[in-house]
Amino acid sequence: MGKFEFKLPDIGEGVVEGEIVEWMVAVGDTVKEDDPILSVMTDKATVEIPAPCDGTVASMVGEAGDILPVGGVCIVFDVEGDGNAAETSEPVAEPDAAVEEEATAVTAEAPPAPELPPVPAPAAPAPAPVAAAPVARAAGTKALASPAVRQRARAANIDLQLVAGSGPAGRISHADLDRHIAGGAASATPSMPMGGVAKVARNGTEDIKVIGLRRKIADGMMSSYSTIPHFSYFEEVDVTELESLRQHLNATRPEGAPKLTYLPFIMQALVKALAQRPECNAVYDDEAGVVTRHEAINLGIATQTDRGLYVPVVKHVEAMDIWQSAAEMGRVTQATRDGKAGVDDLTGSTFTITSLGRLGGLGATPIINKPEVGILGVHNANERAVVRNGQIVVRRIMNLSSSWDHRVVDGHDGASLVQLVKSYLEHPATIFM
Repeated sequence: MGKFEFKLPDIGEGVVEGEIVEWMVAVGDTVKEDDPILSVMTDKATVEIPAPCDGTVASMVGEAGDILPVGGVCIVFDVEGDGNAAETSEPVAEPDAAVEEEATAVTAEAPPAPELPPVPAPAAPAPAPVAAAPVARAAGTKALASPAVRQRARAANIDLQLVAGSGPAGRISHADLDRHIAGGAASATPSMPMGGVAKVARNGTEDIKVIGLRRKIADGMMSSYSTIPHFSYFEEVDVTELESLRQHLNATRPEGAPKLTYLPFIMQALVKALAQRPECNAVYDDEAGVVTRHEAINLGIATQTDRGLYVPVVKHVEAMDIWQSAAEMGRVTQATRDGKAGVDDLTGSTFTITSLGRLGGLGATPIINKPEVGILGVHNANERAVVRNGQIVVRRIMNLSSSWDHRVVDGHDGASLVQLVKSYLEHPATIFM
């Protein structure tokens, strides 16, 4: 029996470290080569790391939220044969001092999660079991489950702490969740008395460690808001004629073509508007003091997922028609929601659109997707009573909110860009002229 020390691999794109999102194994687990063992987040994307060999987990470095350097040993396996520990005298890597200091700062106010107790061996071997017996967890230990299982449990309003797991260290599988549901278990909701609703005083709290994508979002927003002097500009747009065109195009769209929302029209309006206001289609390197204006119009589409906010990118919108814009936007946003978007899908934007969709709202102050210099927020379109030619009429109105980097975009320039977009959307034929 030997030791196999596995180092965090080079994920590419110049990445030198990764943040642990989730360990998918525990000490004592037996794994096969290519089984998923670790999910790591970098500045570019979230990557699932597979096991390099067959073996049993002997030790692991770090927990969710800790930073691991590329090339540092992150997990050690007990394997048949000599393993690779003899090939290097390098000990199991611990996060370096700077990394340790950062992790300590993040977790200073919350104690680390308790280590899972080892799974006790059964007193006697079971005679040819069909499935492993569910394992109950010790009080205070966290339920182990994959993100997909956790999502199912949330959707079913089931507390995973109440579900017995049959996997290593009590890990909960889909089958365990099915068994729990089939047994009639439900969320821990107090029974309602006849003719009324139970009122229960609550004093509980929950500490949630800010890690993974949520920490990336927090860091990005803080960097953007603290270093960029934002100014915002609001406008309302009459999209009555655009709605008529949209419905006509959807009713007559070619076979296989995507259904059009407002966003593809806004994307095409931005193509024409940004061509006239190139200072708005730019990125600013504030350290070098250089603004780079782009001919390519690569539009980031802010997309909410069950893992947090991502900004997939539709590239070269200037070379697309309305149908291609809709199709590519649908592809990158769906891939992002499914967790399948690659690094190329999530980088390279020159301007960002953020849409609150059905949530609507009258206005917002969107935070710029640094290092870009502007962002356009789109609100829900609703019918309103407005005055036209001295008469009160019903029109479909959409509000737009925009924010700009006032270091490089003057108020006149940002307002002009929005007014150009407004003009194209209110006279949609001009988008295609």
